[in-house]
Amino acid sequence: MSHAEVPISDREIEVLRLVATGASNQEIARDLVISVNTVKVHLRNIFEKLAVQSRTEATLYAIREGWVVVSDLETVLAEPSNEAGTAPDLEPLAWWQRLYVVVVLSLGLALLSLPLLQREGRVDAAASPISDRPVASSASPRSATSRWSQLADLPTPRTRLALTAHDGRLFAIGGDQETGVTDLVEIYSIESGTWSSGSPKPTPVSNIAAAVVDGRIYVPGGCIGAADVTDRVEVYDPSDDTWTHVASLPVPLCAYTLATADEVIYLFGGWDGQAFVDYVFAYDTSTDAWTELGPMPSARGFAAAGTIEGVIYVVGGYDGVREYAETYAYDVADDTWSERASMSMGRGGLGLAVINNQLYAIGGGWESYLVTNERYDTASNAWTAFESPVLGEWRNLGVAASDTQIYAVGGWNGGYLGIHEAYQAIFRIVLPVAQ
Repeated sequence: MSHAEVPISDREIEVLRLVATGASNQEIARDLVISVNTVKVHLRNIFEKLAVQSRTEATLYAIREGWVVVSDLETVLAEPSNEAGTAPDLEPLAWWQRLYVVVVLSLGLALLSLPLLQREGRVDAAASPISDRPVASSASPRSATSRWSQLADLPTPRTRLALTAHDGRLFAIGGDQETGVTDLVEIYSIESGTWSSGSPKPTPVSNIAAAVVDGRIYVPGGCIGAADVTDRVEVYDPSDDTWTHVASLPVPLCAYTLATADEVIYLFGGWDGQAFVDYVFAYDTSTDAWTELGPMPSARGFAAAGTIEGVIYVVGGYDGVREYAETYAYDVADDTWSERASMSMGRGGLGLAVINNQLYAIGGGWESYLVTNERYDTASNAWTAFESPVLGEWRNLGVAASDTQIYAVGGWNGGYLGIHEAYQAIFRIVLPVAQ
C-alpha cells in the first residue's frame, strides 16, 4: 500500500523515516528545521492515522508498507535478468541462501527496533500514570496574559493535590512533593493573600479531589504509595481544624474526579491500583452511604467535573494511553449520559471550574504541549480558547473558583510546581447611583 492511499502527508513520512532511525523528538526537529512541539503534533497525527500506540509500532507499520526501506529485499531475492543493460547472468539463489537472507534482514530489523524499544522502556520505567519523576529541566515556560495574575506561591510545591474553595479561603490538601506522598494542608486567605498551615490529613494521599458539603471538606480514597490505593474517606472541618472519617468507598480508588449536586457527592472513574475504571458512585452525606450508579461511557482517570443546573459535566481525562477531549453530561435525576462538544484537544490531569454557568478547563497535558485553556458555554454547546499563564504540560494541578475568580495552584511541568495563579473570569462594574 502506498502512502498516497493512506491519509498521511509527505512531511509525516519524513518524520516516520527519522523515527525509524531511533531519533529523538529534538533530533527530528533539528533535522527537519521545525519545533519540537510540531514534531509531537506530527507523531500524534501519525499514531491516529495508522491506529498504532507507539513509535515502534509506527516504524514496523511503515517498514511493512514499504515507506521506510531497511534493505532492498526485492532486488536480493529477485530472479536474475538477461535484458540488455542489466547485471550479468547469475545462478538463482538456493533455498538455503534465500533463508539466510531472510534471517539476516530479520535480525537487522530487530536491531533497528531495539533503540525504540529501549527508549520506550526508559519512559515506562521513569514514570507511571500515578506518579512522576522530575526531569533535568523543570522550568515552566510562561506567557504574557491579561486576565491572569500571580499570587503568593504555594508554600510547598506539589502535584496531584486536592484544591477547594470555602468561605473565602482555598484549601490545598495532600498530593505528591519531592519527598513523596504528603499529608499537608495549606490554607490561603483570599482577603489577606497569605498562606497558613492546617491540621495534617490523617492519611497522606495523592491523586485526590475534594468536595465541600455543608461546610465540611470530603476527601475520598487516594494513592498512598506507588502501587497502593486506599478506600478511606476523611473529612476536614475548617471551623475547628479537625479531621474525622466517614463510610469508606466501595472500592479503593484514586485519580477520580468529584462533583456535588443537592448535597450528594458524585465520584467518576479513577485508578483502582491495577487499571483505570468506569465506576460512578454517589455518597449521600445525610445517610453516610455510598451507592453505585451506571458506569461512565469509558474507563479513565484524571478527568474533571463541574455541576451546572443539576447536570454534571465530566471533561477530558487520561487512561494511560491517550488523553481525552470528550465532554459528557451526566443527568443525576435519571442516571444517564449524553455527549456534548469536545474540547479542541485532549487534556488529562486538567482542572475545571464553574462560573456563571460556564466551564473553565485549565491545564492538562500528558501527550500534548498546551498553550491555551478552554471555556465551555452550555447555551451554544461550544468550547473557545482563552489564555494560559503556563505553557507545556501543566497537569495534575489544583483548580477552584471563588466569586468571580478561578485559582490554579501547583501541578506538574517536568517538576513540582508551587505556582499560584488567579484568573479574572468576570468583571464587575459598579455604577454610581444618582442622589
